[in-house]
Parts: sequence; structure tokens; C-alpha cells
Amino acid sequence: MTALLSLLLLGLLLATVVPARLARATWVEREPVLALCAWQCLVVAVLLCCGLSLLLASAAALPGLRSLVFAGAPAGVEAAYGLTGAEGWGRLSAAVLAAGGVWTAVSLAREVRAARALRERRHAQLTLRAPELPAGLSAASPARERLVVLENVRPQAWSLPGPDARLVVTTGALQQLSDRELAAVLSHERGHVRARHHWLAQWAQALAAGFPGVGVFSAFRDQVGELVELAADDRAARRHGRVTTALALAELNSGVFFGSCPPGQLAQSPRRVDRLLADRPRLPVGHRLWFTLAALAAPVAALALAVAPGLGILL
Repeated sequence: MTALLSLLLLGLLLATVVPARLARATWVEREPVLALCAWQCLVVAVLLCCGLSLLLASAAALPGLRSLVFAGAPAGVEAAYGLTGAEGWGRLSAAVLAAGGVWTAVSLAREVRAARALRERRHAQLTLRAPELPAGLSAASPARERLVVLENVRPQAWSLPGPDARLVVTTGALQQLSDRELAAVLSHERGHVRARHHWLAQWAQALAAGFPGVGVFSAFRDQVGELVELAADDRAARRHGRVTTALALAELNSGVFFGSCPPGQLAQSPRRVDRLLADRPRLPVGHRLWFTLAALAAPVAALALAVAPGLGILL
């Protein structure tokens, strides 16, 4: 049972200690894409700990499943896990972990369904306000994300992700922004669509909604909401300049052109403008490599703990 207990303890450590330290890290604003990778590795590691613990607990509770899991394993591997005689504790652990797994799947399915319904509703509303051109008048080779212009005096821009993605700007934005600023706005929104940030946001929201008392999932949702905006800021800045991107964000005032941003994130626009204007350099390559390896170490550690008893026998 050592592997099972070790996995549960590792999952608890990753879910309680690491999120606070990662959220306070000063390097994340300089490397938002790397920070997103680190958060995903952390959440995957926590889920791996739970999933592998479920497998071991189920094997302890059900002798038939245990025989199937260790079928073909060399002599002594099954005994190294110490699952024999732990049926009672294994049933309790398996029941709790299985309930968590089912609830995770239900939450994710519910979030995906709700997001899809919202996206379809917004596409339908957009089609009513700006109907598609006839096939003969449309471009021969349309871009991956079609640009739609809406009549509205408010300067706004946003993106609608999905298979038929849209980049939407209002006439107010066309009048208020210069050509370079408008290009930065569209580059930002195009970054959201092409990086599939909506998938990441749905995953984070599903975990946070399904387990409101688990801090790592709430922190993951909040950090994703901020970091995807910083990553899209950097994409626009690399192509059109940090000053131009900062001016576009400031002129649009509310940050609405960062359309994937939830309402609670709009107040962060001044800080994002300051970040763009500060123009802090990226981390050195060695530091980025180190943080990448540290992020990958979390899921690797979960897998290592799961196979350690068997490897100890074989070696």
C-alpha cells in the first residue's frame, strides 16, 4: 500500500502547497506561455495522482481486477504493492476516488455543453446582425478566422472561437484606432483563437465548478483567465510593437477587445498596459529550460511513484 499512500500524499502536496507558490512567482508575467504550461502540468499531476490511486485502490478491493492489472508481471511485482488483504480500505478509497472521477467527467461535459450552446447562440446573433455574403461575393480563399464588422459607436472587438471562428470589431473601434492599433487588436484575438484558449478555459472552469472547495482548481481557473490574456498581449506585441498594443488596450478602455477575458478580469487592463510599456525582457533560455523541467517533474513524479514498487523488484 506504500505506492497508494505515496500517491495520495503527493496529490495532497501538489494541490495545497504548490499552487500558492506558483501564483506568487514573479516570473510568470514575463513568460505567460510557460506559466500556462506549468499550471497544466500541475493539474495533470494532481489528476494523475487521483487516477493512479483509484487504479491501485480498485486493484486492492477487487482480486479479479488485481489479477488483470498484474497479468504477465514477473514474480514478486504484485506482492511488492502490498494490495493483498487490504480489500476493506481499498473499497473505501476506490469509492471516493471513483465518485470524484465521475463528477469530474460530468462537470467537464456540462461545461463543454454550456460553452457550445453559448457559442452557437452568439454565432446566431452575429449572423442576424451581420449576415454572411453570398458565395459569389465572398473571398475566394477566406482566412482561418473571418472578420466581421458591426455597426456600433462603442469601440469594441472580440473573438468567437470554434470551427467557424470570427473576429468581430465595431465601427467605433475602426474610427478610434489607427491601422497599426487595429492590427494589434486583431492579432491578439487571433492568438486566442489559434491557441485554443477557450478549450483551456473550459477545462479550468469545469474543474473549479465541479470541486469548489479544492484550491488548486480555483487557482487554475483564475490564473488561466489572466495568463491567456498576457500570452495574447505578447503575440500582438511581437508583431506590432508593445507601445502600439498598449495604446490599443488603453484606447479601448475596458479591455473588451481581449474578448476571451471574463468580466472579472477587465479591471486588470491598467496593469497589463503597464506591463507592456515596461517591456521587461524574457527569461534567459537556461531559466526557461529549468522551469519547463520543473513543471514536467510533477506528472513524472506521479508516474514514478506508481511504478516504483515494481521497478524495485525488477532491479
